[in-house]
Amino acid sequence: MVLSRFWLAIFISSIAFVVVSLFTGNSYTIDFILNGKKDDPILISEKYLHQMPVFIKDSIKKAPDETMVINRDTLNPDTTYVYKSKTVKIYTGKQKSDGLLPTCKNSLLDLIIPLIAYLAFFCGLMQLLIDSGAAEKLAKKLSPVFTKIFPSVPKNHESISYMTLNFAANFLGLDSAATPFGLKAMESLQEINPDKDRASDAQIMFLCLHAAGLTLIPTSIIGYRAAENASNPADVMLPCIITSFIGTIAAFLIVGIRQKVNFKSASLLVGLMSIIAAIVGLLFYINRLDLIGKNFFTSNLSGLMLVVIIAFTLIFSFIHEKKFIDKNTTIFDAFVSGANNGLQTGVKIFPYVLGMLVAISFFRNSGLFEIISDGISFVFSHIGVSKQITDSLPVAMLRPFSSGGSRGFMIDSMKMYGVDSFTARLSCIFQCSAETTFYVIAVYFGSIKVKNTRYTLSTMLLVDFICVLAAILVASWFF
Repeated sequence: MVLSRFWLAIFISSIAFVVVSLFTGNSYTIDFILNGKKDDPILISEKYLHQMPVFIKDSIKKAPDETMVINRDTLNPDTTYVYKSKTVKIYTGKQKSDGLLPTCKNSLLDLIIPLIAYLAFFCGLMQLLIDSGAAEKLAKKLSPVFTKIFPSVPKNHESISYMTLNFAANFLGLDSAATPFGLKAMESLQEINPDKDRASDAQIMFLCLHAAGLTLIPTSIIGYRAAENASNPADVMLPCIITSFIGTIAAFLIVGIRQKVNFKSASLLVGLMSIIAAIVGLLFYINRLDLIGKNFFTSNLSGLMLVVIIAFTLIFSFIHEKKFIDKNTTIFDAFVSGANNGLQTGVKIFPYVLGMLVAISFFRNSGLFEIISDGISFVFSHIGVSKQITDSLPVAMLRPFSSGGSRGFMIDSMKMYGVDSFTARLSCIFQCSAETTFYVIAVYFGSIKVKNTRYTLSTMLLVDFICVLAAILVASWFF
């Protein structure tokens, strides 16, 4: 309910801004908002040739293809004049996100269809884990800790296995595996939710911990830095881990206090200290490696763990084939059944994802986001915040809305300020240490048709803010 009102407010404010801009002569066109494609030149106006300044008219006529580019300066985009059919089209800059219609198309082709494929495959594997009894054994092992964090979840409940696999996949950077595990966890928690339209305490705790995004191997960040020829692509790895860990602890404490979790529980303290010890141990090991060793470790561990999970699932299923026979099924049929459930889940969440992405597209292409971003940067710069920090703030601001959009700003900061600059490194930490909050809420709650998300959104945004502050402090400490 809260999320629906938020997106309605985004739509109305963006539409109002577009209408005002059109009638006040600002550089916005309907075609730009509806049909424009990301990174295409922006058409800001179209005029007759006689309306142009004399030097531009003369230059256009002398140009061999009747096209002229004016270089304004090194930081601002070029302005291009194209003469055709007695009119001159004026382009400047690059569009930062797709228009509404390309967004609808890309949401299906580039997001939903691949997501459905991932869901089908990993839900098939999860069905094998359930039918073979592996999920039940995993739940029994972790029940002492999870019952303290999720007191409303029954002991040995199957959702514990799903949540464990989701956290492990996020921890290792396996995004494609984390989403199916997380969706199955939400579906499983929904079965014990007494109010089907209202998010339960367990669902809120799980989603906030998931969105905090504790990550050991920021593979994609290292890859982007390597592509831009950074002197040490992996130098942001430790800051990313520390920042995401702070965000995870903050999410647990904020939600735990609200849900009155018993923080003095011995099993909970042992589990938390074990995780901290494991992270510290891995950090010490990684920190001892040279650049080649770090790159090799980070690029191979995630893939290796994924192969191990798949191999374990298949081997365990074959060893316990009798359990499939007792359930009047086979290993293959169980996989197909799980894959079919994954496909249905993907189809179910499509409308929620589409609505969220279209709202973001409208918000960005209307120019309203840019004005708000510039305003915040202006305020920060006048209260003593370094320009190096304010230049990286667009990544932090856009991260809760759009992973792709914030990634674009991150790459742009590398190109504009230098890949080894403080601004570029801080942008990378912002990108790694938070989750696309609105996307996660839309997908996860949309899959189980929960309308009232209660305090999930406010908590996740607060955690995002804490991650931003932590990222600035950690980056200042390291760089």
